Amino acid sequence: MTFAPHSPTPSTDGTADDTANDKVGTVGAAIATATPPSVTSPASEPPAPAVREGREGTEGTEGARRQPSTGRSAGVDGLRAVAAGTVIAYHLHSELLPGGSIGVDVFFGISGFVITRLLLAEFDRTREISLRRFYVRRFLRLGPALMLLCAVVATLALATPLKAFEGQWLAALLAMTYAVNLIRAAQPGPYDHAMGSLPHTWSLGIEEQFYLLWPFALRGLLRRVAARTVVIVVAVLCLAPTVIRFALWDEHAAHRIYNGIDTRADELLLGCLLALLLWHLRENRAALDRIRTWAGRLVWPAAVLLGIAAWKMPITAWVDGWTPAWYTVGFLCVGLLTVTVIAVLVLDESHPLTLLLALPPLAWIGQRLSYGLYLWHYPILAYVGTLGLVPQVRVMLVVTGAVLMAGLSYRFVERPLQRRGQRSAPAPAGSSA
Repeated sequence: MTFAPHSPTPSTDGTADDTANDKVGTVGAAIATATPPSVTSPASEPPAPAVREGREGTEGTEGARRQPSTGRSAGVDGLRAVAAGTVIAYHLHSELLPGGSIGVDVFFGISGFVITRLLLAEFDRTREISLRRFYVRRFLRLGPALMLLCAVVATLALATPLKAFEGQWLAALLAMTYAVNLIRAAQPGPYDHAMGSLPHTWSLGIEEQFYLLWPFALRGLLRRVAARTVVIVVAVLCLAPTVIRFALWDEHAAHRIYNGIDTRADELLLGCLLALLLWHLRENRAALDRIRTWAGRLVWPAAVLLGIAAWKMPITAWVDGWTPAWYTVGFLCVGLLTVTVIAVLVLDESHPLTLLLALPPLAWIGQRLSYGLYLWHYPILAYVGTLGLVPQVRVMLVVTGAVLMAGLSYRFVERPLQRRGQRSAPAPAGSSA
């Protein structure tokens, strides 16, 4: 049996290895077998309240720590950077990090959380959710960088003899229209090479298809039922993809399960659920304190399990017992582990993991470069793979090229258009994903 549930990883001779391969990205923001989803636009955290002497000051500090931040979370930005790095490392050396595509799963959870928090902040201010503002803001955040990448790949395919991009104008078109996951889901055997250097854009397709539906659904629920009911409904919806995966599972359905919006939505929905729960309980300090306490107790086991999965779980290869479990309940479990980590990052700024992930270099990369790194690393890897270089040089060139292109994209494409969008349609603090 051939089992290749992920996109192929470019090999050193310019061909693709079907045994290795994505978020989200938001970015995601997230990665071929993994894809980044979303990255958030810059916003400052609200200032911490002044601390007074004595018991009153202590209570003020504790209250500030319990309240979920409504602004940008540096810890979440750092987690985004780690997720992107995991996916890139997986594509560079899948044998060293066979489960590195799990970074895309983490991106999905981040994206669902951040997007839903933005929508809820707008609802709090206006008692409405502007779908036009949401889609304009999301396009300006993610669309131009992807279109630039696709334009470059299409130009190289049509105007140069480079083997790495031969005939890839159609792949660029499919990536630009967020259709790659649909093509991959329909492939029953090993992935073909039709997507060339852009197979990692499958995860962007899943995110955009999800967000064609989610804002409408959330707005409808908020208009018609109480907040508690919204939380319950979304919690039930989180279980639906697992039921669908069980119904579909068979060893030949791996591509369908891995790339389908209906079979991957639970990781996004779990992020949405966390945002809804914290919003619903925002005035209930005792409940938030209990969530913070339990998340703090569970976060290290959650982080360790995610790390072990990335290090040891060969998601793109068949492993008796593990593979059926992963493709049925595994995605749900990864989503639960991810939201456990996110809960600590937004509820407890003094937790050691929050302090670690909020380190300025990590937060800076997560905020500004993680989306671009995800987009650019795979096409660069596809090209460098045709040069016959030793692995060390290949890694150096891919990382350097991805950082350079991500930085240029952010400086000259993404950020200017984000600013233009913010002037025409102001977004709340922490806008992103």
